[in-house]
Amino acid sequence: MGESITEGTIINWLVNEGDSFEEGDILLEVATDKVDNEVPATSSGTLVKTMFQAKDVVPVGEVIAVLEVSETLNSSQDGKNTSDKTKTVTSKKETNSQPKKVKNIQPSVIDTASFSVNNTNTFFSPLVEKIAREHHISFEELSRIPATGHEGRLRKSDVFNYIQEGRPYKFAQPVVQDPTAYRIPQLSFDKGKGKVVEMDRMRQMIADHMVYSKHTSPHVTAYVEADLTNMVKWRNDNKKAFEEKYGERLTFTPLFVEAVAKAVKDFPNINASVDGKNIIVKEDINIGMATALPSGNLIVPVVKNADTKDLQTLAQNVNEMAGKARDNKLGGDDIKGSTFTISNVGTFGSVMGTPIINQPEVAILALGIIKKRPEVIETENGDVIAIRSMMYLSLSFDHRVVDGHLGGSFVRRVADYFEQFDTNRKI
Repeated sequence: MGESITEGTIINWLVNEGDSFEEGDILLEVATDKVDNEVPATSSGTLVKTMFQAKDVVPVGEVIAVLEVSETLNSSQDGKNTSDKTKTVTSKKETNSQPKKVKNIQPSVIDTASFSVNNTNTFFSPLVEKIAREHHISFEELSRIPATGHEGRLRKSDVFNYIQEGRPYKFAQPVVQDPTAYRIPQLSFDKGKGKVVEMDRMRQMIADHMVYSKHTSPHVTAYVEADLTNMVKWRNDNKKAFEEKYGERLTFTPLFVEAVAKAVKDFPNINASVDGKNIIVKEDINIGMATALPSGNLIVPVVKNADTKDLQTLAQNVNEMAGKARDNKLGGDDIKGSTFTISNVGTFGSVMGTPIINQPEVAILALGIIKKRPEVIETENGDVIAIRSMMYLSLSFDHRVVDGHLGGSFVRRVADYFEQFDTNRKI
């Protein structure tokens, strides 16, 4: 769980004394000062005795439970156990835990299957994930498999039984009474040939999170453009002096965070989440910054209480988070509590973007590249054409609770703060 971890808190035992478990089943949940972890069983067996209870703080290295672990019997020893230190559980259980051959199910069985989607399964053990990858079963499909484990956990036997049945829930189909209603056809796509790259766990989680967000929130995107000429000039004129005075690099990001936090304060309903039929308007303004990791995956470190911090502190927070992301040292607290997220797509040269909402938030702001363009400027002496530093801003918002007026007004207010930047500001 990390070299710096010296102790952990037992959150909950998922297996009780006397209960049997299979390899890969989660035995308990442990919290550390970084993240919460779920501890899987490395083999099948029975939980004999727990040495600590929920909420107990346990030093690293302490024995927390006594397990009776099953072993495979060696036929050459006439059924005798291969170790004096373990006791073999019944062979029936061992047999049930082994992979089973998939029966040849006729396509008509799958075509005519009708069922409701079961979305109660939200966590899958590493063993279940491994089995799913080997059989090309998606997380969405896993969530539909009936689970028999503790508190609705999916066991490996559940997955093998599902595979043996011919994977009847491969394509989600709602229960319908009308036989003429549209049903999702059983499709077989030509995926082509090429190098197969297996998703790592973080990429799988990102994929699931993005699909969930698009499924949950009806996305609408509003666009504005902003003249950042004054901000760009001030930053270029002061970045060297700022670093000499405070020891921090002055990028555009803390300036963006500062303006966004002010706009969120002006429109507090954009700083919200949805809970059933209720809207929770958050008291704190915590700005998440979508950041690319060296692996190419995406993570969102958070600047807490951004509206209460001066530019020096914001720059310090932003640089610290960026450094941790580059070094893969972000902790659990660094990525928790975001209430509104920004994504600087201009970093990669994009003119604009249509970002996906970071759940459970209700909006996300994308900032495009800052690009010099000839623009028509109104002056006392008439219109003139001048070279200006321009940016497109795009706000994706959840249309369940954010309407066009709020979304449009908010993104326009951010642009106004960018354009009205004080060039006489002191560092």
